[in-house]
Amino acid sequence: MPSTPFADAVEAAGQLPDDDQRALIDLLQRRLADADRRRLVAEVQEARAQFASGMCHPATPDEILDDVLP
Repeated sequence: MPSTPFADAVEAAGQLPDDDQRALIDLLQRRLADADRRRLVAEVQEARAQFASGMCHPATPDEILDDVLP
């Protein structure tokens, strides 16, 4: 069975010394956190643009639930 890039990465990481494995984990966690922040910023910008264009309006939690629930 051919290996996958993920399996190759796991195998390669397993060959690293413990300190390098910890550094790799730290690096990947920081990259994921950065990607999450960029995604959140993009979502907030999109929401602000929709609000500014009149596509949405402020609502109370009860109003939102009334729209969502049958």
